[in-house]
Amino acid sequence: MTLDAIMRDIEAMREDMIMFERKYCVPTEVFYQAYQQGVEPAEQSWVADWSEWAASYEVLMDRLKRYEEAVRQLVQDAAFTDVSELIAVTSRHEPITVPG
Repeated sequence: MTLDAIMRDIEAMREDMIMFERKYCVPTEVFYQAYQQGVEPAEQSWVADWSEWAASYEVLMDRLKRYEEAVRQLVQDAAFTDVSELIAVTSRHEPITVPG
């Protein structure tokens, strides 16, 4: 997997979050906390949305963690001296393989 692929996943999940936040007028973090506490949708027609919303948020959190870990590893392994150097490469959309 590449950093660019992870970033595309992050962007897609953020777009999902915006769609659901606009539809339900609730920030994702507020929704997800309630969802984790077992709050049920008030309308049966919301069940599929809520499941997708929660899954998208979980994927987003996973990809953000993977991205941060990959950047930390790349700098630690001296593939890049710092994040600025990494950004110089990613801004040109050059593929950077994620370690491990």
